[in-house]
Amino acid sequence: MTGIIFAKGSTLKDPSPYFDSSSTGIQATLKDLLDGLSMYHLWGRLGWNDILQRYRRSLLGPLWLTISMAVLIGALGLLYAKLFKVDVAEYIPFLAIGFVLWQLISGILLDACNVFVHSEGIIKQINLPLSLHVYRVLWRNFLTLLHNSVVIIFIMVYFNIGVNLNTLLALLGTFFIIINGGWFSFLIGILCARYRDLNPTIASLVTLSFFLTPIIWNPSLIPDRAFILLYNPFFHFVESIRAPLLGNTVGVETWWILTSITVLGWILVIPAVSKMGRKLVYWL
Repeated sequence: MTGIIFAKGSTLKDPSPYFDSSSTGIQATLKDLLDGLSMYHLWGRLGWNDILQRYRRSLLGPLWLTISMAVLIGALGLLYAKLFKVDVAEYIPFLAIGFVLWQLISGILLDACNVFVHSEGIIKQINLPLSLHVYRVLWRNFLTLLHNSVVIIFIMVYFNIGVNLNTLLALLGTFFIIINGGWFSFLIGILCARYRDLNPTIASLVTLSFFLTPIIWNPSLIPDRAFILLYNPFFHFVESIRAPLLGNTVGVETWWILTSITVLGWILVIPAVSKMGRKLVYWL
């Protein structure tokens, strides 16, 4: 199947490297990003194939993602609602949305560590844009989000949570997560290929961030520690989607912070990738 997919890409007929001395590093990186994006048929099939391979010969296939997520949310929701002494009808939707979004965020962060390492064979044998492997990871995690979103939809219907125009802002929040996952995956993927000890370090930081981010606990529990939330970027990524879905308003500071992270992230990463991109193949 892989050979058939590669045969469709016209880029393969042109063996010219993306990171060469004929153009500036930044120009090469921008070309890499655009060319990789245009090959959506390739990274789209590869990302979908990753999910199929994960659940190969399984009776329910990718539906196991949805079932396991629903069971986990139901069990944790009933338990923590009792511990926090809050209404189940309010807590379970809060937990479900936060948990599904954290699966998206943590999935991108952890997959970013091996985005190029796991594609070593392709990178060494076929001249393709490096960004294609990043898009593959982002697409794979987005497909997982779509599967898990079934749980959110069911819970919103069950608890009669209304939908209005403000709910559409959740799409903007999702865009911010994906677009920031792009620069993070590009940078961390290269760094983890060079420094293999970064992988377990990032995994530990992701676990720590889960407990510091209001996924299972409500921000109202720490009103005198609001600064913890203000300087926690993960809170703003989650809140930009969870608040609209629950019928709440997203703070202006959240949109400003997300926009700043996006702009600064890409401004810093593009020059960095320009310098390290041509060395990546030697680190794999």
